[in-house]
Amino acid sequence: MATQHSRAAARIMMAPAVFLLLVWMLVPLTMTLYFSFKKYLPLRGGDLGWTGFDNYVRFVTSSSFWPSVQTTLVIVGGVLFITVILGIMLAVLLNQPMWGQGIVRILVIAPFFVMPTVSALVWKNMFMDPVNGLFAHLWKFFGAEPVQWLSQASLQSIVMIVSWQWLPFATLILLTAIQSLDREQLEAAEMDGAQPVQRFAFITLPHLGRAITIVILIQTIFLLAIFAEIFVTTGGAFGTRTLTYLIFQRVLESQNVGLGSAGGVYAIILANIVAIFLMRIVGKNLDA
Repeated sequence: MATQHSRAAARIMMAPAVFLLLVWMLVPLTMTLYFSFKKYLPLRGGDLGWTGFDNYVRFVTSSSFWPSVQTTLVIVGGVLFITVILGIMLAVLLNQPMWGQGIVRILVIAPFFVMPTVSALVWKNMFMDPVNGLFAHLWKFFGAEPVQWLSQASLQSIVMIVSWQWLPFATLILLTAIQSLDREQLEAAEMDGAQPVQRFAFITLPHLGRAITIVILIQTIFLLAIFAEIFVTTGGAFGTRTLTYLIFQRVLESQNVGLGSAGGVYAIILANIVAIFLMRIVGKNLDA
C-alpha cells in the first residue's frame, strides 16, 4: 500500500516538469508543421495561404536536398570514426601512470568547453589560413605549396574541426569506462601470458562496448544539427552544405518560412531514421 502511495506521489510531483517538457517540445513542433503547409513570406507579403504538400515536394525535389543529406551523413560518419578511434587511444594512454596526469587530462578535455563558433574561427584563421596559418608555414618549411584547406579540402576540414571539438567528450566517457574495468582480469590475463595487444583486444575493448555505444548515440544526435562550424568557415560552399544549413538558407536568406519548415520536418525524419538504425544496430550493447 505504501508503495502505491509513494508511486502516486512521485507521479504528482513529476507531472509539472513533464508537462512543461511536453509543451517545450510540442509547441515548436506544432508551429513547424503548421507553417510547412503554408506559403509564408514575412518580407514579401506575409501569409499567402495554404499550399498543402507543395513545400515538401519543392524541398525534396530541389537539386540541393540530396547532396545536403549526403554531406550531413558523411560529416557525421567521419567525425564518429575519428573520435571513437582516437578517443579509445587517448583513453588508454591517459589511464597509464604518468607525471602530471591530472594536468594532461584537463588539457585533453579542454577543447570540449570551447564554443563551436570560437573553435571554427581559431581553426580558420590560425591553422588553415593559406597565407599566415600554421599549416601553411609547415607546408612551406617542407618545400610544398600551401593547401587551400577550406576550398580544396573543405569537407575534410569541417570533419577535422568538429572532431577536434568532440574528441574530448569521447575520451572522457571512454576513460571513465576504462577506469571501471576490474584490474584483476588484466592481472590474471597477464599472469597467463597474454600480451598487451591481446589484453586490449579481448578484455579492454569488449568492456568499452557500452561506452562506445553511448558516445555514438549522443554525438550523432548533436552532429546531425551541425551548423556553426560551417557558417563560420565555408558558408555552405565547396560541398559543405548540410541539411541544417540548407534549411537556414531557405528560411533566413530566402525568407521562405514555409519551405524552411518543410525542411525542418525532413530533418526530424532523418534524425529519427538514423536514431532507430543506431538503436537497432549499435544500441544492443546497452542490453548486454
